[in-house]
Amino acid sequence: MDSSSQASSMAQGLRIVRLVVDREKRGRRLLGVSQLASEMDMEQSRVSRLTQELCELGLLERVERGPFRTGPRFFDLAATLNSGWVRESRNELEAFVASFGLRSRVSVREGFRVILLRASSNDAVPGSFVKPGMVTPVWCTGAGRALLWDDKEPAVQTLLQDVNFIGVGGPGAAHSPHEVVELMDRDRARGFILAEEEFEHGVYELAVPVRSAEGSIIAALSVLGSRAEINSSANDIATALTAAAERLGLYVGRTRGDAGRKDQTS
Repeated sequence: MDSSSQASSMAQGLRIVRLVVDREKRGRRLLGVSQLASEMDMEQSRVSRLTQELCELGLLERVERGPFRTGPRFFDLAATLNSGWVRESRNELEAFVASFGLRSRVSVREGFRVILLRASSNDAVPGSFVKPGMVTPVWCTGAGRALLWDDKEPAVQTLLQDVNFIGVGGPGAAHSPHEVVELMDRDRARGFILAEEEFEHGVYELAVPVRSAEGSIIAALSVLGSRAEINSSANDIATALTAAAERLGLYVGRTRGDAGRKDQTS
């Protein structure tokens, strides 16, 4: 294969990966070979060959000839780009496992969806649906509502105006933008988000926003547990979460080299 053919195959392969990642990130229906070929206006045989190679590389994965989704190697490559607060979040998440025995997560927002960046070791276990890239609703998760902390009612109404609330979330979930605003007002008064069975039955999630030095919200830090686990130590957990979020915020915008130089001069 000449260099031009290799470049073409690489470009088409990257287009496939990008399409699969984008659909998964946005919570859209995942695609198989024929749908990918139609979406990308490519020959089905070529898509079949490229996706097979991408699966062998671990950039995509496919269970029992079902639709394609992002594979473990994709996340490994993405992890090598982690710097600053994303890299440091691992230690903070494991600290909550050690101190409280709770699952913990760091998440970001895209529109009305929350994207999981990293989960603690006791949450992201083999076979679990919890994995980097997992998408959940912004309006009925603790992390999601922490990411809405600075949004006033008009912004929330606009963000959620086309959302279908029916059948989504647990018994404590909001069912309208106005109910989301009421929950936000309640939680701002106490200084942290407490989502009580808003996404899953029996699961309580306590969350706070992570801010940059300029004050903008870049992520959410959250812990999850049962009602007894969260309520028995809610204030202590919130204090620890807030401190961890502040530490992560200090790393925003810093590269690995920047952190090293600062450590050497301190």
